[in-house]
Amino acid sequence: DMTMTTVTTTAEEREAILDAVRDFADTELAPFAAERDEKHIFPRESLGKAGELGLGGIYVREDFGGTGLSRSDTVAIFEELAKGDPAVAAYISIHNMVVWMIDTYGDDAQRGRWLPALTAMQEFGGYCLTEPGVGSDAANVATRAVRDGDDYLLTGVKQFISGAGEAAVYVVMARTGEPGARGISAFLVPGDAEGLSFGAPEKKMGWHAQPTRQVILDGVRIPASGMLGDEGRGFAIAMSALNGGRLNIAACSLGGAQWALDRAVQYVHERVAFGEPLAEKQSIMFAIADMRTDLQAARLMVRDGASAVDEQAPDATMRCAMAKRFATDAGFDVANRALQLHGGYGYLQDYGIERVVRDLRVHQILEGTNEIMRLIVGREMLRPAGSASLQRSGEDRMRSAS
Repeated sequence: DMTMTTVTTTAEEREAILDAVRDFADTELAPFAAERDEKHIFPRESLGKAGELGLGGIYVREDFGGTGLSRSDTVAIFEELAKGDPAVAAYISIHNMVVWMIDTYGDDAQRGRWLPALTAMQEFGGYCLTEPGVGSDAANVATRAVRDGDDYLLTGVKQFISGAGEAAVYVVMARTGEPGARGISAFLVPGDAEGLSFGAPEKKMGWHAQPTRQVILDGVRIPASGMLGDEGRGFAIAMSALNGGRLNIAACSLGGAQWALDRAVQYVHERVAFGEPLAEKQSIMFAIADMRTDLQAARLMVRDGASAVDEQAPDATMRCAMAKRFATDAGFDVANRALQLHGGYGYLQDYGIERVVRDLRVHQILEGTNEIMRLIVGREMLRPAGSASLQRSGEDRMRSAS
């Protein structure tokens, strides 16, 4: 049981952790965010320093270098990181999702091989589910893993992979059996495996501080011991990791939006229009009030989702989906309104607001689009009354199906 290994932090310990994270965000992330965005710099060195702080395996068991914190502590950490640079914070989120999968589903040999360097962020992880023709309909992955003696041969293309070309290990979902979710298994593919290559770096609207590329598998030979978890469990493993991923990315939206709101508050005090500071105009005051309120509502939903995962609540998947949908929409909207309050200056790169708007936009798409979040919540709400599965999360339903 994973929750038994979670470290319970006191209020003082939690504040000390967040102080250290704030300091890291202020010194390592914020000062270089504009340059990383402009020059498309992947900050290996800063990520290594994040690893020294324990940010490479935040909710991973401690025996191989994990930090063992609760999801409630985790979302607070990601909000602080994103105030420094949402694009780097989001990459740390994806890395943590991968490390958690290896920690949770890996055997001792897999954990011992990969976790020490991953938790230290001396090495990076990649999550390979999406394909060029398979996004939201994730159970239909076409990448194949064909048994060959004691090995599997993996062939296929993965799309939109963060950290592709930089990661030391990729968790790859591939079809080992029948069509649909139950025919998918998860594999640990080393970054230097023969037959593994990468597409050209994608040119993106935002998230320039992390590379996004195709991961191309051309008969990559993986020993059977490289399968993560049991055969046919890959889809369930992939989905279970997404509860944390959705919370983390939602928390990154909160941090980026809070930073933009703080800048807007400062700006409306300084800017004079029609003979008085903008801050003294009621329309501006109301706009700031709404932004703060929307952000706080989103923050409480993210905390609720984190509590649900910590408590292993039966409706955790739904609560994480609601939090992800609400917080990523609110975060983008608040950052966009902060840009509007800056007028023409908001559109200039010098102020950083337009960068945050670009970075937060993709949070409404990844880790399950916000339309898929609505599907998860709607299906749970409209399940026939008395149906036994009402009390079980999607992950449990996958387990009972497999």
